[in-house]
This record gives sequence, structure tokens and C-alpha cells, in this order.
Amino acid sequence: MPSETFAERILRFVQAKGYRPQQIEEIARALGIAEEEQGDFHAACRALMRTGRVVLGSSNALLPPSPPGKIVGIFRGNPRGFGFVVPEVPDTHGDLYIPAGATLDAMTGDTVRALVRRRGGRGGKRLHEGRIVEILQRGQSRFVGELQHQGPNWFVLPDGYTLHVPITITDRTAKGAQAGDQVVVEIVQYPTARQEAKGVIIKVLGRRGDPGVDTTSIIEQHGFPMEFSEAVLQEARAAAQSFEPRRDLAGREDLRTLPLLTIDPADARDFDDAISVKCHEDGTYELGVHIADVGHFVKEGAGLDAEARERANSVYLPRMVIPMLPEVLSNGVCSLQERQPRLTKSVFITYGSDGTVRAARFANSVIRSMKRLTYEQASAVLEGKRGRMSAKVVALLEGADRLARVIRARRLREGMLVLDLPEVEPVFDADGRVTDVRPADRSFSHTLIEMFMIEANEAVARLFAGLDVPCLRRIHDAREDLADGSLQRFLRVLGHSLPKSPDRFDLQALLDGVRETPESFSVHLAILRSMKQAEYSPEAIGHFALASEHYCHFTSPIRRYPDLSVHRLLERYLLGELVKPPFRGDGKQARSPRPGRLISHRRTADPGAVLRLSVSARSEDRGSPGVQDLATLGAHCSANERRAEAAERELTLVLTLRLLEKSLGSEVDGVVTGVANIGVYVQLEKYLIDGLLRFENLLDDWWRVDPSHGAVIGERSGRRITVGDRLKVVLSRIHLPTRQLDLALAKLLGGVKSSKPSKAVDRKLKRRRERRSLRASLRGARRSHRG
Repeated sequence: MPSETFAERILRFVQAKGYRPQQIEEIARALGIAEEEQGDFHAACRALMRTGRVVLGSSNALLPPSPPGKIVGIFRGNPRGFGFVVPEVPDTHGDLYIPAGATLDAMTGDTVRALVRRRGGRGGKRLHEGRIVEILQRGQSRFVGELQHQGPNWFVLPDGYTLHVPITITDRTAKGAQAGDQVVVEIVQYPTARQEAKGVIIKVLGRRGDPGVDTTSIIEQHGFPMEFSEAVLQEARAAAQSFEPRRDLAGREDLRTLPLLTIDPADARDFDDAISVKCHEDGTYELGVHIADVGHFVKEGAGLDAEARERANSVYLPRMVIPMLPEVLSNGVCSLQERQPRLTKSVFITYGSDGTVRAARFANSVIRSMKRLTYEQASAVLEGKRGRMSAKVVALLEGADRLARVIRARRLREGMLVLDLPEVEPVFDADGRVTDVRPADRSFSHTLIEMFMIEANEAVARLFAGLDVPCLRRIHDAREDLADGSLQRFLRVLGHSLPKSPDRFDLQALLDGVRETPESFSVHLAILRSMKQAEYSPEAIGHFALASEHYCHFTSPIRRYPDLSVHRLLERYLLGELVKPPFRGDGKQARSPRPGRLISHRRTADPGAVLRLSVSARSEDRGSPGVQDLATLGAHCSANERRAEAAERELTLVLTLRLLEKSLGSEVDGVVTGVANIGVYVQLEKYLIDGLLRFENLLDDWWRVDPSHGAVIGERSGRRITVGDRLKVVLSRIHLPTRQLDLALAKLLGGVKSSKPSKAVDRKLKRRRERRSLRASLRGARRSHRG
């Protein structure tokens, strides 16, 4: 069938009325494209994209091009009525501002079409705003909140940041729900300027505030799948039961006598990485990173694999894990349990005394961990508190500590960024209620494992780069983000400067200069927020923050699907299906890793295996179905990762606010992290959450916002509160549905400047009071006249 026929069918499909954005694979299924026609079909898609007749949007969905002056994107709403449209296809507008009254009835997460119009310019840049003209696809139809009533009217005020209006309930008795119950509601009528939101209760979660109900609410709110189907569980059980260590040893490097151990959090149950370290007399090292061979049990294309791919990652919430794989695998035969034979993929990296990589090799292996350590136990040993720990464990830890410090020093020389952002974790009582928060453990044992995992990930990515084989990389490109000027403007407020287009070493110098200063947290947080989040993609962009040219995720296949996809590619290499590019006539490789990063390609599969050169898509061939599949997978995994992280942050915030509800009226210490037209944002030093100190709760004064200096200024008192200042604030109000914490000022601590207002300021304030009094009198007169 000619490609033109495919092109016509594709255009007819995406231009049809009612079309919703779909991925290329979904369109192929909808059009009934046969397996042998896939090549021509993808070629037609690429031809249409090259000519601009269709475009590739977010999540790799195929879209008709937007008419001039229109864009398609995801709407992000604000409780104050305005919002932004994040374009499906990046354009010169960036995120398009939608003013209040122009949002139609769109909600956060909806895919919308917006009309773009210019609204002047500033600073040499054109400014645009938009008006939503069509909602293409609803992003969410289920919401979670507390069932309430006022007289005969029953409603649910949704939790979170998506819908900011109450949902009227038409079937209050359908599930036996009572006032105060936390419920799941299905929308049957979306809210508009002329009609209210209506919904039906589909599930009752329990009494709001009871132990566990907040966690269940977050799970329902974010739509995480809890249970595995029976078919998937049966497949996982069969895979676990088929494990026979003696039989499965064939073709693997036997490392069961090699001293190695695992280091994980105390509550961990899935151990997917173990380490070994050899320190040689000449000052060199050999690091071994041994990762659970999940691909041996989860076969590509099977139902278990499809479920893992859909979930994309395990979700880690306080006191709960929603696993990517059934626990019979994740906590069973895939977990590198102490003294149990386990199948692994091993990376061995040889280092010079200065931490430079000299060689790397890869192997299918079998190990037996000699000890399962927690981070606290490892830290105690490294601090000299050995207790009854064996000499082998102590020696391994001490060698690992030396090597990790050498690697870290080398990576810092190369420009790796280290952000000092403390974290807290909730403390629970026996009934599951939060009683306090405590700082998360930040000992060097965490850094030790982090350095080793980064090195293993980088070694695998370098291997595939040297083989010129596309893989799902972990990329982080922050150059444009750092050059847009917003970070520089914020730093000038704090008295610091950065070049217009800073590199990693400029950022390193800044971070080192503010450590252990009052503005340290604000600067570190600003740098984090100024850079886009790392994501999964086959693009060879590198990882900016890690100063890594080639990087992927390989070390956590139990809990991340991208790692499993990399494992499968490594398996093909170990079986001899992927080889180095052919040599040129001058004896040199056509393509090789960068100088100084040598790779030893020694294989540990059956020495008699015949090497088979597979025909694979090259990394520069962006039209290759293989690369397209990786791009689709990367977008899916990146989105699910962000969803999981957002759920963890939100639940931690909810639990912390629930704890602080018992302390309303008490005083706490905080640091100013931002200023706005409605007040000052203050982060509570112990709890690490932001609260809003509204101007009406900020002394008896009129406050002027000075955004260029990150300050608010009291016009009567002359007081000046700036980002980085420390305050003592009062917990005045908590509104859990919207996750809001309101504060009142108790005391100005250090750094707050004050000066006596001038006579001109006094006259200005007097005139302002007189104008306000006159306006109030006029309003009163008009009301009397109407009456």
C-alpha cells in the first residue's frame, strides 16, 4: 500500500470531528494497520510531521497543527480564577497566561484549545494572553473531599489544587455517607460561570482525620492502582516458583564468595542493589555494583511486563509503598536478601587513585549478600562504632567510604552540583497518627551509595553511547532555564550575582559561598526551582546537574521501569547481539566513547556464543520506530514519576498540617522565602513547609511590595522585610482541603531593617487614610440612596 494512502488515512483520522489526541501506536491500532505495514505507516507519520501537516505533542500524541493564533495545551488553573496553558508543542509564547473570565469551564489538567492575543510588551519582549475556546479532553473526573452540608444542601469541597469550587451531591444516601466522611466523587456536571458542579458519591473512604484516611485519599486523588489482577499475580507466582539457583547459574559469573552487602533504609523490603569494593596496593580500586536481574523474571511483552510498564514506578508514601511489581517478586526472589543466592547484573569499574575511570566491564552474575545493613548501621560503623559487626563488613565499608569520597571529589571537580536542601519525615505513633516530624538522615552512608549508583548508571550509558545504540536515558538540560534571567534577578535581591548564562562552576561557587548562611536555603531552593526536572528520553543531551555526558537509570529495576528497559538492552549486549561499530580502514573505531573514558567490552556469556550483529536504529535516526518507542516510553515514565513525587509531597504536607492543627496559636520560627501582592511567604524552620503571612496579619501598617529587591516595606513604620529574614510567627489558620497555612507575625528576629518614616511619607499616609474614609462614606451614601 503506497505511503500516500497511509498519509490520507492519518490526516482524515486526526482531522475528524471529536478526535482526541492519541499516540501513533494507538492510531495504528484504530486504523487496523497490520504488522507488516507498520514500517510504511510510521514513514507516512514522519513525512506528515516533516511537512507540518501534523505535529507531535506532549506524551507523543499526534495532533493537527493549530490554526494561526491558536494553541493546544494543558491548562493549569489558579484559585484566583486565572491560569496558564502549557503548550503541547513548545512555541514562542511559552506558557500562555489566561486571565480570569477567559478560562471557559476548564480545570487543571484539561487539554484545551486557546486563542492567543497580544497584550503589549515589556523589556523588549512581546507579551501574550489567551482565551480558552474549546476543551478537548477532561483531565480528571474523580475528586476526593469531605462530605459537608448547610441545611438541606450537601456538597464536597475537593481536596488539592485542581478544582476550587464545591461539588453539589445529588445522591447523598447512595453509599451511606455521613457528614464528615471522606468520599470519592464522580463529576456529572462540570462547573461554569452559569452552573454549579454536580457529582455522585462512588466510594466512602472513612472519617476524615482517622488514621490512614489521609493516605487513602491521596491514593484515590492521584489515581494510583492498588491491586494487581489475578492474572498478573499468577504470572508473578509462576516466575518466582521457577527460580532454581543451580540451574540458573549456567552462563553466569559466580560471585557468591565475593564479600558484598546491601545498604538501604530501615523500613525497606525490596533490595535491588549490592556493592563490593577492592582496594589495591597501587592505590587503584575496583567497584562492583550488583543489581537484581528483574528481566530474568519479567519477560518483555507478557502481562506482568505490561502492568509494570503502565505503573512505570513504585510509589513511596509515608508508611506505604505501592509497588511496580507484585511483592512475591519485589520483596521475594528479585530482592537481594541476606545470605540468599540471587541473580544479578554486575558492573565492575576500575578507578585510578584520583577517582578517574580506567575501565568497566559487565556481567550476568549470581551473588549472595553477606550482610543487609541500614544507613544508620553503616554510619555507625564508619564513625567507629563497630559493635559486633564482622571484620569483613567493616573492611568493606571502610574501603567503600574511601572510594566514595575520591569519586565525589572527582565529580565535584567536573562540575557536579550538590544542593543542600534538608528534608523532614513524619513520626507516627502505634495508632498511625503523626506525633512529630524529624530531620531525615543525611549521613555520608547515603552519599556513599548515591555515588556508586551514579557511577554504575553512567558506565552503562557510556557503553551504549560507545556502541551507538539508542537507549532510554536520564537527561537534564538546564542551559535555557538558567539563561532566562529569573534566577539572576532573584539572586540580586539577596546580594549575589551570576553571569547571564552560568555554567556548573558558576553555580558551584555560588552554592559554596552561601552554605551555612541565613539565605542558604532560599538560594539552594531557587536554583532547584529554576531548572526543569530531569526526565527520560532517548535524546543524547546529558545530565547537567551530575556533570555527566551520558547517563541512564540502571540500578533500580524493581521500582523503575526505565531501569528494566536498560537491563534488557544490556542483556542483548551480554548475549553478543550488540557489538561495537565497525573499524575504519585506519584501524580506528568509527565511533567511540570520549577520551579518558575507556570501556573494556569483556563478555561473560557463554564463550562459545556466536556474536550476532543486530540491525538497530542509530541514535541520530530520529525517525526510527525504536527511538520513537523510547520517546513514548520516556514521556510516560516521566509523567508517572512526577505524579508519584507530587503525591508524596502532598501527603507529607497534609500530615504535617494535620499535626499543626493541634498547635494553632503557638509560635514557631520561620524564614522568608518570597513576597507577593497579598503577603509574605514564610517557611517554618522545623517543619519545612510554607505558610502565608498576609498583610492584614503583619503589624498595624500599610505595606508596599518591592519585587525588585524581594522585600515589603511598611510605609508608616519604615520596617523592611526581605527574602532570607528570620521571623517568629504564629500558626493562625489551617485549611486542609486547599493545603493552606495562614500565619500571623509574632516577632521580628534578625535582619529586619527599620527606619523612621519621613514627613513626606506621613503626609502620603494621611492623604491615603482621608481618601479611604471618603470612599467609604460615598459607598454608604449610595447604599442609603438605593434603599
